[in-house]
Amino acid sequence: MQTIELNTLDWNLLRAFACVVEMGSLTKAASQLGLSQPTLSRQIAALEEQVGAPLFDRTGRRLRPTEMAQTLQDCAQRMHDAVQALGSLSQTPRDTLSGTVRISTNEVIAAYVLPAVLARLAQQHPDIEIELVTSQHTDSEPERAVDLAVRMGRPSQDAVISRYLGDWPLGLYVHRNYLTQIGGDIDPTRLHDYRWIGLDRNTQLVEGFRSAGHNIDRHFFGLRSDNMIVGLQAVRAGLGIGLLNQPVASTDPDLVQVLPEQALPSMPVWLMAHRELRGTRRLRVVFDFLADELQAIGNCHPAEPAPAELVQRPSFNFTSGGGALIHGR
Repeated sequence: MQTIELNTLDWNLLRAFACVVEMGSLTKAASQLGLSQPTLSRQIAALEEQVGAPLFDRTGRRLRPTEMAQTLQDCAQRMHDAVQALGSLSQTPRDTLSGTVRISTNEVIAAYVLPAVLARLAQQHPDIEIELVTSQHTDSEPERAVDLAVRMGRPSQDAVISRYLGDWPLGLYVHRNYLTQIGGDIDPTRLHDYRWIGLDRNTQLVEGFRSAGHNIDRHFFGLRSDNMIVGLQAVRAGLGIGLLNQPVASTDPDLVQVLPEQALPSMPVWLMAHRELRGTRRLRVVFDFLADELQAIGNCHPAEPAPAELVQRPSFNFTSGGGALIHGR
């Protein structure tokens, strides 16, 4: 049997597990814990993922603990009993919020935007634990295994709580060292003379350039990768010119925006949560905090309309079917 490292397990998940064992059903346990059944199901699934094995077999309407569950039951039950006994002491004088919030977003936002935001959150609520999941889901809704999701696309489902945080503009960026190598400026009539960072299997960049009147193919890009962090790091290393979100590019002072006169789209940023989670105070606090922080970041980089003399010129179109191209959804 697989060895279980108890010190790595989430005790909130063990509490849910102990209650399910005691009650014998998800419905009764959810009622006992004050949770919705889908939320409790996600918690049990998360614990099963941590231990690497199923914890229950279904027998009719009851759940029967598996052999793996037997190894967890005693310690989980002791923890559950202790929480019940000390329930009256669970609130500190500061009314501290605690527990885990699982957030999903794309890899660039997770690596270059959220860390600073979450550092500020930790200062205000040090007992809230964050699980940050990188995802390239194209569905504009949070996955069932997460609590909150930051997406670049309008929600498509009514079963989520969502907040529109504004549009994050795109820009063409280059490292200042590469800009110096090519003479300090970009001539829009000589795009083929420069090295570009593009996508591999995704064709939207090629289609965007073609919509602006540039007859190119994938070989126009000297480096191609569908991994967003690879593309960003390539621009930062001076490999060429790339299309980036302005709030992301602004985190590196050595990146310079070029061809600012080109009309580029902006990416709509949405924060989403499952509707059944709205009654959880911890999630509401994190949801509101992220909404305020990300909206402020977007407001520092407002999307500006193209100059009047450029309105009639072909513009880059880097979206397809309403889907965001750069930095995922």
